[in-house]
Amino acid sequence: MDPVSFGLPPRAGLGLKTEHFLEVLESKPDIGFFEIHAENYMVDGGPFHYYLGLIRERYPLSLHGVGLSIGAEGLLDADHLKRLAVLIDRYQPHSFSEHLAWSSHGPVFLNDLLPLVYDTSVLARICEHIDQVQSQLKLPMLLENPATYLAFHGSTLDEADFISEVVRRTGCGLLLDVNNVYVSCINHRRDPQAYIDALPLQAVGEIHLAGFAEDTDSLGDRLLIDDHGAAIDHAVWSLYRQVLARTGPVATLIERDNQLPAFSVLHAEARHADELLLNVKGRP
Repeated sequence: MDPVSFGLPPRAGLGLKTEHFLEVLESKPDIGFFEIHAENYMVDGGPFHYYLGLIRERYPLSLHGVGLSIGAEGLLDADHLKRLAVLIDRYQPHSFSEHLAWSSHGPVFLNDLLPLVYDTSVLARICEHIDQVQSQLKLPMLLENPATYLAFHGSTLDEADFISEVVRRTGCGLLLDVNNVYVSCINHRRDPQAYIDALPLQAVGEIHLAGFAEDTDSLGDRLLIDDHGAAIDHAVWSLYRQVLARTGPVATLIERDNQLPAFSVLHAEARHADELLLNVKGRP
C-alpha cells in the first residue's frame, strides 16, 4: 500500500473540542479538517456523536487513537479494535493514526503513552501489531513519533531508524509530530534536523504541531514536556518550515488539549499554518 495516499487535504486542521461544538456549527469556520480522539467516541450514542455527525457532514475527519497500545507485549485488545472499526464505519475518516508507545500490560491500563526499547524483538512486535490493525480496519494507519524523556540502555536501534524500518515493513504512513521531535531532541541533546533527515519523509501523511511546557531536570538542564497546553513555540514553527521544504504541503493539525483558549486563538494558528502550506511547492 502506498504510504502517501492518505485522504486529508493538505491544509491546517484543529482538534475538535466539545467546548467548540456550537461555535463550529454556527460560524462554519474555514478549517481544512477536524481531528478527534477515538476513545472519546467509543459509546453508542449521546451528544458527542450528535454534534460530531453534524460537523462531519461539512468537514474531513482525522481519527487519532491514544489507547491501542501498539507497543504492548501482549496481544492487541480485540474489543478496542472492534470499537475502532465501528467508528471508522460510522464516520469514514480520511485518516487514522496511533502512537509509537505502550499504555497497557495485561489487564492493567495506564493513562499515559510510555516509551519503548528500540531493538529487533520490539521492532518485530510493533510490525506484527500494525499489520493486524491495518488488516482488521481495512485501511492504512499513520504511526506517530513519540515525545520522550528517557532512553533505554538496551536499545540497539536509533528511534528514527526504528520508525523507518516499521514503515518499510508494514507500509504504514508516518504522522510526523514536529513538536515531539523538538521536545525529544532537546531532552536527549540531539539535533532535530538530523533526526528529521533520518525519517522516511516520503511516508508523511499528516503533521502535528503543539506547544510544550518547560522545566529543569535533576541536573538543572532544560527539560521540555509535551503538554499540548501552550501556543506553538517559534522553534517548532521554524522546524515545521524546514519539514515542509522537504515534504511539500501535508495536512497539519494544531493540537491543544490543555489550557484551552478561545476558538479564535486556535483558528489563528491554523491560518498561519495554512499560509506556510500555501507557500511551499508540491511533494518532490
